[in-house]
Amino acid sequence: MPAPANKAARRLLAACLSLTAVAPALSAPAHGQEPPLVTTSDSQDSFYCEERRLGYWFYCAKPKPPEVQEETSEPAPSATSQLDAITANLRELKAKAILEPTPANVTAYIRFQRAQLDRASLFSDVWQRAIWQDPDLDYTLQRPVSTLGKRQWQDSRNAERNAVMAQLSERYGLFYFFAQSCGACEVMSPIVQSVASTWHITVRAISTDGGPSRHFPNYTVETNQRSRMGLEPKVTPAVVLWDAAKGQPIPIGYGVMSADELQDRIYLLTSKEAGRDY
Repeated sequence: MPAPANKAARRLLAACLSLTAVAPALSAPAHGQEPPLVTTSDSQDSFYCEERRLGYWFYCAKPKPPEVQEETSEPAPSATSQLDAITANLRELKAKAILEPTPANVTAYIRFQRAQLDRASLFSDVWQRAIWQDPDLDYTLQRPVSTLGKRQWQDSRNAERNAVMAQLSERYGLFYFFAQSCGACEVMSPIVQSVASTWHITVRAISTDGGPSRHFPNYTVETNQRSRMGLEPKVTPAVVLWDAAKGQPIPIGYGVMSADELQDRIYLLTSKEAGRDY
């Protein structure tokens, strides 16, 4: 029966024609355009990206990594600002404890204060250890504070002072201003006489009021000597060292001084520059 066979053949032919018409539409890109030609610098990808035009569906160029923004961190607070904050906090806690003396406020102040005392104790301990381990930082090597060290330093100092005083009379002399009506002069006059006699220093005693002195019978009445030396005020007793080499006075002191103090002042003013003895 040829009729049914013809019908089947016609159906098969129509299906083939429909598939043939749909295939070009599927192979073509949307809107009737060809896939774009993607270029790449990689020779291995040129076949897939340029000739096969697969860049339409795949990434042929590597995407750029996202830029990472560096986080700007705030600078650490300085030690000075931290110490100021501690001081401010301590004052605030103290004020609050005084104005509102509740157990909580007083306890908070005591605890914070105790923490700062511990911090100060640690600083003091490290300070002492640093001085022990570095002789350049230890001032007690120059001026001992212990009893044994002070005795040894004083003996050495006296020996050096005596050596200077022994050579003093070759260059220096003493002006001693006194007054008969001055009670302090009665105490100071024998001290000046004793020091001058020990080191053979010439003393020129000058009476400011014209009265005599039993310790310096060969005195001179003042005739404006201190003003010519540029010494003021007119206070008695006064001891002045005269530098014969430079022709200038060196005031030693006013009022009552012990023999050791008088010799120490003469020693320092004639042999030590300011700041060298401390």
